[in-house]
Amino acid sequence: MNDASPARPAPVLDVWCELHCPDCRSALADLRALRARYGDRLELRLRHFPLDKHQHAFAAAQAAEEAAEQGQGWPYVEAVLERVEELDRKGEPFLVEVARELGLDAEEFDTALIDGRHILIVDADQAEGKAIGVTGTPTYVIGGERLDGGKSQEGLRERIVEIADRLLAEQE
Repeated sequence: MNDASPARPAPVLDVWCELHCPDCRSALADLRALRARYGDRLELRLRHFPLDKHQHAFAAAQAAEEAAEQGQGWPYVEAVLERVEELDRKGEPFLVEVARELGLDAEEFDTALIDGRHILIVDADQAEGKAIGVTGTPTYVIGGERLDGGKSQEGLRERIVEIADRLLAEQE
């Protein structure tokens, strides 16, 4: 008989993001700092919230899902956000170009964008976001608290750290 308690899952930080959003690009430093601080003790989960005002946002969200399926979700997200101006200029071919640069199967990306295999995931994320009051990006949800970063990122990392530390302490 094993008396060890089963490991509890890591607390989750849902990151409601849009890959065509300059504010989400600004949030990358915070996300990197959180990953460095917590490692696998905090699960960062990308949630899609494409905004109507950005023409390529929906396709970018689908591409991010294809990247995740190919095992490079966050690296892909970061690469696209770091070059958001190119997405403006080049559109969907840019999404395939980034995949190729990361060594992903670019043909499969192109096919995924055409056949729409990830549309339901993106639609579900967007619907859930609307249901919980997400109106812009980035928005974070951790420990049941929604933190809106679309207007200002100021103080959000500190608040996330405070909540994550509390959640992790409760697990001990």
